[in-house]
Amino acid sequence: SPVDGVQTGRVVEASAADMHAAIGRAQSAFLSWRNVPAPKRGELVRRFGEVLRTHKADLAALVSFEAGKIASEGAGEVQEMIDICDFAVGLSRQLHGLTIASERPGHRMMEQWLPLGVVGIISAFNFPVAVWAWNAALALVAGDPVVWKPSEKTPLTALATQALFDKALAAYRAEGHAAPDALSQVMNGGAAAGEVLITDLRVALVSATGSTRMGRAVGPKVAARFGRCLLELGGNNALIVSDKADLDLAVRAIAFGAWGTAGQRCTTTRRVIAQASVH
Repeated sequence: SPVDGVQTGRVVEASAADMHAAIGRAQSAFLSWRNVPAPKRGELVRRFGEVLRTHKADLAALVSFEAGKIASEGAGEVQEMIDICDFAVGLSRQLHGLTIASERPGHRMMEQWLPLGVVGIISAFNFPVAVWAWNAALALVAGDPVVWKPSEKTPLTALATQALFDKALAAYRAEGHAAPDALSQVMNGGAAAGEVLITDLRVALVSATGSTRMGRAVGPKVAARFGRCLLELGGNNALIVSDKADLDLAVRAIAFGAWGTAGQRCTTTRRVIAQASVH
């Protein structure tokens, strides 16, 4: 733990073969999950959000202890997971398509959004659970299973999140809803496991959060196989202070922007551009 240096646990590192197997299980899950009506898929995400509400304090404490965040930041991150679940549930009844006029008599054109496939998620240590949830909640509603490779620095929060998802899945099934295994899988590992997730043709979309250096490596490899990417990488953000600024408010904003989460944010303030009169 970065809080006090105490060893918090041990995890098994997934090999390349383990990752290939996980992707195969996810692909099998996709073939049945994509046929479940979207509102029914949304019901699973709704139940997951309820489980998160019940266990918010416990998961938040683990985030703080493993990632080194202050308690309010850990709680805020879990709240973001709950919020995205609520958002995704609403979207599950709004996967609309257009009905378009055709020049052919008696015909119409219909736009339909179809599930994409297995989604690979590579997350960073600074937001160890919220980033996964942003991706997973939307993917599951859209009909896509997820395979998650968390940061090597925060494996326990990933395993805890998976345990909570499994709890929601069990409750979903207990109500008579059909759902395949392997809708969500956590594969703790290093570069070898991540490389498989990036290059396997069965992974339709890779969502990767991390450094710009990582993004430069991931983007071309996914593009080379005509896969799709969502990259959330490092930032270099400036805060502008005008001569009309409320300086007390500006100072607090600058301090939080630069030091919040120990500076480990894609939105961290890197530069301050100030009028000479308030410098």
